Amino acid sequence: MRDASLKFLKTLVNTPSPVGHETRGQRIWLDYAKQFADETFSDAYGNCVAVLNKGGSPRIMLAAHADEIAMAVNYIDDNGFIYVRRMGGIDAAITKAQRIAIHTRNGAVKGVVGNVAPHLTKQDGDPKPPKIHDIFIDIGVSSRKEAEKLVRVGDPITLTDEFDVLRGDLVVARAFDNRIGTFAVAEALRLLKESKIPIHAEVCAVSNVQEEVGLLGARQIAYSLKPDIALVVDVTHATDYPTVSKAQHGDTRIGAGPAITHGGCNHPEVVKRIEAVAKSKKIPLQHEAMSASSGTDTDVIFWTRGGIASALISLPNRYMHSPVEVVSLKDLEMIPQLLAGFVQSLKKGEEFKVKI
Repeated sequence: MRDASLKFLKTLVNTPSPVGHETRGQRIWLDYAKQFADETFSDAYGNCVAVLNKGGSPRIMLAAHADEIAMAVNYIDDNGFIYVRRMGGIDAAITKAQRIAIHTRNGAVKGVVGNVAPHLTKQDGDPKPPKIHDIFIDIGVSSRKEAEKLVRVGDPITLTDEFDVLRGDLVVARAFDNRIGTFAVAEALRLLKESKIPIHAEVCAVSNVQEEVGLLGARQIAYSLKPDIALVVDVTHATDYPTVSKAQHGDTRIGAGPAITHGGCNHPEVVKRIEAVAKSKKIPLQHEAMSASSGTDTDVIFWTRGGIASALISLPNRYMHSPVEVVSLKDLEMIPQLLAGFVQSLKKGEEFKVKI
C-alpha cells in the first residue's frame, strides 16, 4: 500500500468516531477526499460527500459508514463510578477490563472498565456473561460531584485500542468496521482522478453516519443524492478461525479477496458487472448468500425512492465488533480497484434493470 494511503488509513482508524458523534473522523475523511474531488459537502447530520465529474451520467454513489460501535455515560453513582448505555453492537463480556476514553466537550477523559478479581467472586456453576448495565467505569475520582466536573450523561465512550501490524499484511484495530469502507471509497476516488481513462458517470463518494444504530445516515443521503447506482462497502465475517460453523455462516477467508453478496438488495445485473470487472482486473472474489437482509446500508439504499440498483462489496474481518478486528491490507487494496474499474466500465446514461 502506498505510504500516503496507509497513513490515511491509520489516522482514520485511530480517530474516534462513535455512532452519533462522527465529526472528528468525518473531518479526516473530507480533508483527504477533497484532493480528488470537484466538490465536497456535508448535510445536516454529518453525512459527507465528495463529487467527481459533476454532471456526468449515470450518477453512482460509492458509500460506506463512518461510525463505530461505542458506549455512552448513562449514570454516575455516589462514588463516581460510571455506568453505561450501549451504542450499537457492543459486547459487554469483552468490554470488561479494557482501557477507554470518554469524549467530553473539553476533550478525552481516560478511564478503565472495572473487573472484579476472581479471588473476590464465588459462583455456583459457569459464570454468566455480564449485561451492559453491569459494566462500570473507573475514571479515578471518589465522588459523583468530582466525576460531574469531568463528564456528563450522554458523553460517548470508545475503547482505546489502535491500529497495529499483526504479521505480514494482516493488521489489527478496534474499528475497521467500517473505516475500511470509507477508506476504500476515498481511495477509489483517488484512482479515478489519477487515471487517464475518461469516465462518463458522476461519482459521489459518501462517508455516511449512524449505521450501527439503524442504517440511518444511508437513508438520508441516498434520498438526497438520488443516485442511479450504489455500491456499498462494508466488512463481513471471516469464518476461517476455530469454533465458527461454516455450514451455518459460510466459508469466507482473510487473504482470499473481497466478498460479494448475492440475493435480496443486491441487483443481479450490478453484481454481474462487478464480477466481470473483477475478472478483467484479476481480482479474486469470494461469494456470500443472504436471506432477508444483508445487515448493511445496502438494505435501505436499494429501496430508496423508486429503487436504486445496488450491490454490496465486503472485506473479510475476523473478530468483528471487538477491540482486535483483523483484516488483510491486500484484500483491502483490491476494493478501491474494483470500485474504480466498475465506474470506468459505465457507459453514458447506462441503466441497470432486471431482465424479465
